Amino acid sequence: MKLVKSLILGSAAALVAVGGAQAADLPVKAKAVEYVKVCSLYGPGFYYIPGTDTCIKLGGYLRADVLANTNSVAGPNYNGANGANNRFTNGYTWRSREDLNIDTRTATEYGVVRTYFDAVFTWTSDTYAGLGNGATVYAPIGTSAGTGNSTAGGVATGALGVYYAFIQFAGFTIGKAVSQFAAPWTGYPGNNFDGLVGGANTTTGVNQFTYTAQFGNGVSLSLSAQDQTQYSQAGVNNISAGGAFGASDYAGTVAPDLIASLKVDQAWGLFQASFAAHDNHAAYYGGTEVSGHPDDKWGWAGALALSIKNIPTGPGDVINIQGVYTDGATRYNIQDLASQAGAIAIYGGSNLPGVYGSVGFGTAPDTVFIAGGQQQTIKTWGMRGAYTHNWDPYWNTSLYGAYAAVMYNDTAKSYICGVGGVGGSFRTAFGAGVTTCNPDYNLAQIGVITRWTPVKNLTFSADVTYSHLDQKFAGVVTTSSTAIAKPLATYELKDQDTVMLLLRAQRNW
Repeated sequence: MKLVKSLILGSAAALVAVGGAQAADLPVKAKAVEYVKVCSLYGPGFYYIPGTDTCIKLGGYLRADVLANTNSVAGPNYNGANGANNRFTNGYTWRSREDLNIDTRTATEYGVVRTYFDAVFTWTSDTYAGLGNGATVYAPIGTSAGTGNSTAGGVATGALGVYYAFIQFAGFTIGKAVSQFAAPWTGYPGNNFDGLVGGANTTTGVNQFTYTAQFGNGVSLSLSAQDQTQYSQAGVNNISAGGAFGASDYAGTVAPDLIASLKVDQAWGLFQASFAAHDNHAAYYGGTEVSGHPDDKWGWAGALALSIKNIPTGPGDVINIQGVYTDGATRYNIQDLASQAGAIAIYGGSNLPGVYGSVGFGTAPDTVFIAGGQQQTIKTWGMRGAYTHNWDPYWNTSLYGAYAAVMYNDTAKSYICGVGGVGGSFRTAFGAGVTTCNPDYNLAQIGVITRWTPVKNLTFSADVTYSHLDQKFAGVVTTSSTAIAKPLATYELKDQDTVMLLLRAQRNW
């Protein structure tokens, strides 16, 4: 691979030299080709760009994923066809991806100037949905069904994605990078599964303006202004807009998320404390300005992360763990990929006489409000962690888990559940059979992954994840869903369980 990189860069240098030659009638002595030189300043893999003092490194990976019992490759199987548990739930979903990253660095009197770019080219199989008449459509919310270039379930079937694009200079990071709030392992303390709750993720980068001060001995402090629209908005739900949990009612952007992160990274491991302030800026109660609007409501999140290395169970073994509390800033716990499907709606069976089946609901916005009222923040707490053991240089196994609890205050519950068993958006949507109305819920996840690396930079892995929804509603609801063939019938409100498998082959280069 190093030879290939040298040939690519050498060819580029030759083309530049030929293109720069001047046409003339008289013979001109050709300039010697300037071959690519190794740059040893920043570690292996860097080369000087010919004619400059800038070093460049190319890298990436090719990955193939096959997932079982899910229609999504980038999140849990908690909603839509994922959660239907019928013939619309995919037995397998397939994704192939090529990642390319370009890292450049130049030494200056102010320190190193670095740019970093990372893009992915992805192809993903899609999902079918019912039309309610005995026919189905592939990629139901795409505009070119069946072509493999549409969108379904939030996952593009044929897509180009930009993960990172940032500049680092004199302690500043400007552009699209991992959030400073996130732990170094982002959403992956030991797993490949994308949907772990219990902390932030932003593994695909978020726009930010950050300054990091280095104090020595592995201690640093980062202060950051971060775009909230990409990953940090869980919903400001207007209950008066209709639906069991209302509808999100965001206005335009006003303030970015403000983040502070203190990190201690040393030989024994790592400790990180993070804080985020998050502005919830809603639009209008109704369809026009004259309907009025609620005041802005600032939420916040705090998190602690700990990584312990050199533990006595074996060389390279590690424990990663983190915990988080949020108030009006839900995405810092139930992260973007854990909530990709939106509100949870998992269907299952029931032993209750006279009902068609069962369903479990859960939704966790940042705030809820009603027309004429103010925003009520949703509180959550969560944790996640993993223990990774290396059996030998070729095999390792990680045991991981996560937990999140979602809590509505009494005012928010009255909007959704009414007062004295009467009214509220949930009962209005689903009928009077709801005997206990409480939108609080808990979500538990546990999984195990084993990896085999037969040769350097080539890894095969199998990752199985079990999830349990502990929802607080009781009774029955009357509902239907044409897209996933759920008939208009009575369903028991019940806790739900689900499992999914992720098989992966990845070659890094």
